[in-house]
Amino acid sequence: MPDNYTDLVDEQLRNSKTIAVVGLSNNPERDSHRVASYLQRQGYRIIPVNPVIQEALGETAYPDLKSVPEPIDMVDVFRRSDQVPPVVDEAIEIGARYIWMQDGVINEEAKTKAEAAGIPVIMNDCALRQHRRRFSQT
Repeated sequence: MPDNYTDLVDEQLRNSKTIAVVGLSNNPERDSHRVASYLQRQGYRIIPVNPVIQEALGETAYPDLKSVPEPIDMVDVFRRSDQVPPVVDEAIEIGARYIWMQDGVINEEAKTKAEAAGIPVIMNDCALRQHRRRFSQT
């Protein structure tokens, strides 16, 4: 695991190619849609995980992480903080490499559990903002 937060952010953004976005909305006005759309435009493969939609951003949506038929590098979480533990349990079960909890998503217990399973966690931060800060040319 990297020594500091900045290194961990860099590692997750550089080493992730496939990102499952838990709670991705198909509504372009929602933060989850804006962030996932941005990441998709940057070349990441986005997999929507939301049981109430069929697709988002031109990709098939899955009801949960266990239903996704391909390996996942990063699990990007847009859920209420109290709904994070089952997402982390599934991320551990499927062998996700990283977990990213977006702005306002904070669950120390889930973070500790993921890290104990060897999965580095970013918590309460925005992947779009961090990506732009590091890689954006505009």
